[in-house]
Amino acid sequence: MTTPVPSPSFGSLLRSWRRRRGLSQMALALRADVSQRHLSFLESGRSNPSREMVLLLTGNLQVPLRECNELLLAAGFAPEYRESRLDGPQLAAANAAIDLILGNHEPYPAVVMDRHWNLVRANGAAQQLFERLLGRRAASQPANVVRLLFAEDGLKPYLANWPQVAVAIVERVHNEAVGGVVDEPTASLLADIQVEVARLRNVGDVADAWPLVPLRFRKGDLAVDYFSMVTTLGTPRDIALQELRIECFFPVGEGDVPGAG
Repeated sequence: MTTPVPSPSFGSLLRSWRRRRGLSQMALALRADVSQRHLSFLESGRSNPSREMVLLLTGNLQVPLRECNELLLAAGFAPEYRESRLDGPQLAAANAAIDLILGNHEPYPAVVMDRHWNLVRANGAAQQLFERLLGRRAASQPANVVRLLFAEDGLKPYLANWPQVAVAIVERVHNEAVGGVVDEPTASLLADIQVEVARLRNVGDVADAWPLVPLRFRKGDLAVDYFSMVTTLGTPRDIALQELRIECFFPVGEGDVPGAG
């Protein structure tokens, strides 16, 4: 019989986030305007925090909303932030803005991804590009963008500069992690691709002469080169919104549109 793993205490979670941010107890105490002694007692479990103290400390540590709820639960309080359905009425205004971005970006591809790089939504141009490259597999859901880029039956065979893209994507996964911290699902995703990327780095120079690493898609008469820009929603108070990223692709050269030869 497997012994259940106890949930981490509030003090251990707080200490972990403080260390992740590279702060001493004194530095965090000064930032939050609390005494170092009280902070030490909270981390050791000798004192229990109030709900207001949990929110004060998580705010100063810039803890993501999902993880902030975890600290509240560990301290014995109800979660502060909800995770709404993306198609629910609570997120109607945000959804309208996302649809506006996706629609106005035509005829170039644009996609929406969650914190683990799962494809949530795509505009018509992106769907057409995926269908052109992947055929029937483009219709399968859910699709993970990172896994598609590394899969032999995914996008990898159609990327003329795949080594450069592979190395750049791993860096992006680290850099764009919500709250600047790689969570367990993201760590699992990275573990599946890190060995191959390490081999690529050891082969030699994989740098591209262009100032951004583009996606150079090639299949038959299709030849398109894109770079991208990422948009996030400002001041989110819903977990789903905080974890969304909108990626819009722009042509490197004039005439680079889906289907152009």
